Amino acid sequence: MNSFYQEIAKQHQELLILPEKKLIHQFIDDLFIILFSNTSKSYESEATIKYKFNQLKKQFEELVLDFSSKKDQNQDQTAIFFDSIPGLHKEALNDSLTILTKDPAAKSLEEVLYSYPGFFAIAVYRFSHQLWKQDLKLLARTISEYAHIKTSIEIHPGARIGSDFAIDHGTGIVIGETAVIGNNVQIYQGVTLGALSVKKEEAFIKRHPTIEDNVIIYANSTILGGQTTIGRDSIIGGNVWLTYSVPSNSVVYHKNEMKIKDNNPFPEPILYSI
Repeated sequence: MNSFYQEIAKQHQELLILPEKKLIHQFIDDLFIILFSNTSKSYESEATIKYKFNQLKKQFEELVLDFSSKKDQNQDQTAIFFDSIPGLHKEALNDSLTILTKDPAAKSLEEVLYSYPGFFAIAVYRFSHQLWKQDLKLLARTISEYAHIKTSIEIHPGARIGSDFAIDHGTGIVIGETAVIGNNVQIYQGVTLGALSVKKEEAFIKRHPTIEDNVIIYANSTILGGQTTIGRDSIIGGNVWLTYSVPSNSVVYHKNEMKIKDNNPFPEPILYSI
């Protein structure tokens, strides 16, 4: 048994010393409160908001120290990230307005910002993607997994997603690392944009599909492969399985067959397939 404890001790010595995940989760929650909601009963002035941002910068700088291989660049990395926040904030607000416009159940912008898991997942993706581009990949993955835990929506921070993105319901959505999604795309629950091959040696090639502009993908559809492209202005129906490209303005759907049972015995077994 002693060898087991020795092995754990050795492992601890070799691994990076990382902060508790709750510190990262708290950073995201605090950032969201400042950017997308007002949980204070009193009006918050510009000076108050600026002060809160400065506090967040200090927290983030500490996180970067733990996650960056270049310890002397934590201030630069922090400056780059916080300089990007106004643009990311605008993108996320555009996403929220798109959700409000497309979802008849959404009654107000506040409802989308405060209670829609799809919006939370998209906004967290936008921040984590920025960190991915800054080569803070482990921090980006940790932040994106927080959204996954809270919403059951998994968006890899390496994916590239255009503007006005809308997720409806969202539970069970998976968007892979090399997926490319255009502008004004809407995705429903259970959709997978995945890889045909999961070989480790192919980790650096495009493994996930491309979804062009103005596409709607309905619930539980699976689209696989790095060479698979869904052309612009297409509609992919529910429960569709696609491993090949479809041209622009396509409508792809799963064909249901219904047989009415009568008193005659079935000539062959009924086999269901989706």
